Amino acid sequence: MTIREIAVQCGVSTATVDRVLNGRGKVRPETEARVLAALESAGYTKNIAARALAIRKAAPVVGLVVSSLANPFFDEMLWGVAQAEAELADYGIALRVLQMRGYHPQRQLALIGELEEEISALVLHPIDDPRIVEKVAELADRGIPTVTVNTDLEGSRRCCYVGSDYEKGGRTAAGVMNLATQGKARLGILTGVDTILGHRQRLYGFESSIREHCPHIEIVAHDSARDDDESAYAATRAMLESDPQIDTLMLIAAGLKGVCEAIFDLKMEKSIRLFAFDNIPVTQAMLENGLLKAVVCQQPFQQGYLSVRAAMDIILTGGVPYEKRIMENQIRILENLNE
Repeated sequence: MTIREIAVQCGVSTATVDRVLNGRGKVRPETEARVLAALESAGYTKNIAARALAIRKAAPVVGLVVSSLANPFFDEMLWGVAQAEAELADYGIALRVLQMRGYHPQRQLALIGELEEEISALVLHPIDDPRIVEKVAELADRGIPTVTVNTDLEGSRRCCYVGSDYEKGGRTAAGVMNLATQGKARLGILTGVDTILGHRQRLYGFESSIREHCPHIEIVAHDSARDDDESAYAATRAMLESDPQIDTLMLIAAGLKGVCEAIFDLKMEKSIRLFAFDNIPVTQAMLENGLLKAVVCQQPFQQGYLSVRAAMDIILTGGVPYEKRIMENQIRILENLNE
């Protein structure tokens, strides 16, 4: 909890909480007792309180590097980041957010390089590449912890991961498709990006579940949507022109707008059943239209919020709050999309 949250809980000002923490200034005994009880309940110790004061004076910087440009999924995640930043203002923490488009390891390394001399912790949406693993290890050697968000970086020295269980999400999507198609479909799969671990995990979970439990759903085509609308349009159009008998599509990652535009341009919206991931602006329109049958969501706001809070916890306590914080996979259809 922040000083501001303690103050709200106790019905006092942040200045009063500060005076109790530092033992300076006059505070009514009953007010001091209430604040101390709240601090104890929140897990504060004298060492943590002292460290919090030292951190505020040092004004540490948390860096965030994320492949969010041209990908609407990350809008909500960045709102979560902003919420965490506002709540941590009492500690004097600054947040530097660097965004990139696509998944180019050299570009991600360059952005980390822009930050590494000034940050106390890094929140990273990592590309699964040995050079990124090596950079995370280098930061760890320098005392700069890394929190991975949205997708993990296996084999790295990151401190903790905040995101979804992608394999389970893929299996969930397979189950939803099985129900919606009554277990019978001629299926084309539009994959994500191989250099993102989560995309590979989700594809594995989806395909393995289809093969294990859905004998009459036939996987007839694969192509990569490359996590963007332009590539998704081209891949979808080529797939459907090559095999007009495809009646079901599964989009593993981003690119929903491009997929839908290709279907409409081919005038196949009445014959295609589409399934995807994540609640983005185009999702509701396509659910209302009837083209999109269901999406599996992974709580992007919570991912952004909790990843920044995790970085703060590491800075404040010197410890790791959790090894993984997994978001629940949520099934969304038109009737419950905005719950």
